[in-house]
Amino acid sequence: MGLLEVKNVNKRFGGLQALGDVNLSVAENTVHAIIGPNGAGKSTLLNVLVGKLIPDTGSVIFDGQSVLGRKPHEINQMGISRVFQTPEIFGDLTVLENVLIPCFARRDGSFKLHAFETVMHEREIVDMAEQMLTDVHMIEKRNLQASTLSRGDKRRLEMAMCLVQQPKLLLLDEPTAGMARADTNNTIDLLKEIKATRPITMAIIEHDMHVVFSLAERITVLAQGTPLVEDAPENIKGHPKVQEAYLGQSHE
Repeated sequence: MGLLEVKNVNKRFGGLQALGDVNLSVAENTVHAIIGPNGAGKSTLLNVLVGKLIPDTGSVIFDGQSVLGRKPHEINQMGISRVFQTPEIFGDLTVLENVLIPCFARRDGSFKLHAFETVMHEREIVDMAEQMLTDVHMIEKRNLQASTLSRGDKRRLEMAMCLVQQPKLLLLDEPTAGMARADTNNTIDLLKEIKATRPITMAIIEHDMHVVFSLAERITVLAQGTPLVEDAPENIKGHPKVQEAYLGQSHE
C-alpha cells in the first residue's frame, strides 16, 4: 500500500466527466509524475488531493487517513504540502519572513503576521528557517524583499516555505512553468537534492518531458480523466499509445 492511495475516484462538472475511475498509488519516498495533455484531468485530480474539490465517488487515503471532506489547511497539517504553478509567496515580506510564516500558522489555517515582533528573538526558530534557506541555496538573499526575486528564486523560496513544515508528501503543480531552460535545470537539480537529503515523497504534474524523465521513478498518464498507462519511465517513454496520443518526442 502506497503513502497515497486514490481509489475509483470520479468527478463530473455538469455533463463533463473530468475524472473517471481514477486509481493511483504513490509509493513512499518515490517521485511519481502525473502527465497528460490539457483537459486530461491532472489539475482536477490535484485539487481533489489537496481538498479543493470533493469527488463524486471514490476515496483518497493518505498515510492511512482519508483526505476527503477536510479543509486544505487540515490536509496540510496531515503532512501534504503543495507547490503551485505560480509561486505563492508574500511579496511585501522578506525572504526570511516568508519562511517563518508557516512556523506560526494557526490551526484554523490563518496566519499571525505580527508574530515577527514577538518571536524573532527565539533563535531556534530563526535558525530553522535560515537552515531551510541554506538548503535551497537562498540564504544570501534572506533579507531581500520577496517580490524582487527572479521566478526561479521565487520557486526556491516557495519550496523552502513548504519544506520547513517537514511534509511527508510534496505535490508539485508544474514547478518549472514559465521558466527559462537554465532555471528549469536548476529546479531539477534542487528537487534531486531535496529528494536525496530528506525522507520525502513527491507527486509532480508537469508538461515538460525533460523534467518528468529527469525526476520520476513512476509515471501515470491520464487520458480524458482516466489513467491510460502507469509504469516506469523507461517503459512509458517507448509506449506506443503514449507516444502517439500524448507525448510525441520528449526533450533530451
